[in-house]
Amino acid sequence: MNVPKEAVVKMYAAREEIYPRETKGRYATLRWAGVWLTQIVFYGLPWLQWNGRQAVLFDLGARKFHLFGLVLWPQDFIYLAGLLIICAYGLFLVTAVAGRVWCGFACPQTVYTELFLWIERKIEGARSARIRLDRQPWTFEKLWKKGAKHAAWLAVALWTGFTFVGYFTPVHTLVHEVATFSLGAWEGFWVLFYGFATYGNAG
Repeated sequence: MNVPKEAVVKMYAAREEIYPRETKGRYATLRWAGVWLTQIVFYGLPWLQWNGRQAVLFDLGARKFHLFGLVLWPQDFIYLAGLLIICAYGLFLVTAVAGRVWCGFACPQTVYTELFLWIERKIEGARSARIRLDRQPWTFEKLWKKGAKHAAWLAVALWTGFTFVGYFTPVHTLVHEVATFSLGAWEGFWVLFYGFATYGNAG
């Protein structure tokens, strides 16, 4: 009498590389419009000047927030909290009415993943070329392509971290500190933390 062997159930599957194809069409174009819009706003706002100072600056040291012509002090925090609540409800409303619009077109995870995939395609080629590259042994071509891709990813990620810190430390001061290797410990920590978080989540 043949007794069937017990099936071995694996709780964890081996990691398989994903090679997404480049898509084109109306929604892909809208997604790239979301990428451009969000990144122009995010990277551009710290450099925007307003009446001789940075237009958007959350100066924690001086305990005041600059929002264009508006200056908020600690006692005005209720107004900032109200603004954030309105933004949150706006996000909930858009998501409820139009499904996953935020997740599909403006979420930082989506935006930076799309940006990093674009860099990968420019350096390593289309999906079939990337599959061939990963399957071939380590050669000079594979080494420089992989190295260039990760270097570009790190550059974008660190610039993202730098920009994030530029909302809390005057960005021109931050540039000077980086150029003269006098960056403060907290600024350096947050540049690296936010940068590597971007690299790890999107790369």
